[in-house]
Amino acid sequence: MSVAAHFSSDSSWFDQFSKPFIISGPCSAESEEQIMTTAVGLSHIPEVQVFRAGIWKPRTRPGEFEGLGAPALQWMKKAKEATGLKLTVEVAKPDHIEQALKNEIDMLWIGARTVVNPFSVQELAEALKGCTVPVLIKNPVTPDLRLWLGAIERIHKAGIVQLAAIHRGFHYFQKSPYRNAPMWEIPIELKRLAPQLPIITDISHICGKRELLQEIAQKAFDLETNGLMVESHYNPLLAKTDAAQQIAPEELRQLLAKLIIRSPSGDPKFESQLESLRTEIDKLDGELLQLLARRMEIVSEMGQYKHQNKITILQLKRWRHIIEDRMAIGEHLGLDKDFLLQLLEIVHQTSIKKQEEIFNKRTQDKAPETQ
Repeated sequence: MSVAAHFSSDSSWFDQFSKPFIISGPCSAESEEQIMTTAVGLSHIPEVQVFRAGIWKPRTRPGEFEGLGAPALQWMKKAKEATGLKLTVEVAKPDHIEQALKNEIDMLWIGARTVVNPFSVQELAEALKGCTVPVLIKNPVTPDLRLWLGAIERIHKAGIVQLAAIHRGFHYFQKSPYRNAPMWEIPIELKRLAPQLPIITDISHICGKRELLQEIAQKAFDLETNGLMVESHYNPLLAKTDAAQQIAPEELRQLLAKLIIRSPSGDPKFESQLESLRTEIDKLDGELLQLLARRMEIVSEMGQYKHQNKITILQLKRWRHIIEDRMAIGEHLGLDKDFLLQLLEIVHQTSIKKQEEIFNKRTQDKAPETQ
């Protein structure tokens, strides 16, 4: 059964929280003083409702700070008693779940490195059977929506109905100003497939640098995210992990004060005007699709002609001309350069694939029958 088919009412647990919903706290639990001081600072920010800290840290290389483990859960428990904030920690093994729940952790999250491995997710799903705790599932480090959906489905099949997804960006080979490329199209598609599933944006892991947090936080809310996860440390310069992306509680207060929280809908007059514009877009999309279909018909004719005359599919000189000519026209029309280049490359790749299919089919048709 698909995720979309059975998430119609599973988000009701999330309605208890005021909006915007903010999870914040240090990347890792380092000392009782650090946990208590940070939690108290965050407790004075009304939007912050859940306190987070890394207890077990899956580091890339051995020798890096890997967290203090179960003893730090006692500090989390004291922070909860002192501030009233709910608690969440990352779990990567069944033993982590057991220890976290024993120490009154209110929510669990499954990290990106764990979500990559279905075997690990299944082990956690088995350990969660019979629990009623909310579980937040980060996207895998790779841009793979099916893998993310698979992890959500595994946890749901274990009987966990209080679920949310965390968008923390993706490792990607292209150069990016961010630590993890946001690739917004992936969480948007997840929202389409499972519209009732809350999605929380981990702006800290997307940005990697505190200077970018405001921009990404605003964009996340503009794209209808349900909340933010933000790493906060009472003194980020002293942080043992991910110091560059953490901010002090007061900085978080300032960041949240600058955010514009927009409504997904408006008054009837606004909706009427919006519907008119949407109708125009629908019409233009139809024209675009007809043009693309006609273009592919001509591509097919070209493929047949090239095959008949033993001409290569790729004409590099022609492709260079197309890029230069179409980019110049598009930029003159005000189209974004990166968008235009991606569009041209997709159309070109599809055209090559279509001609390859023609070449392969004609070659097979002419192949002599074997006896």
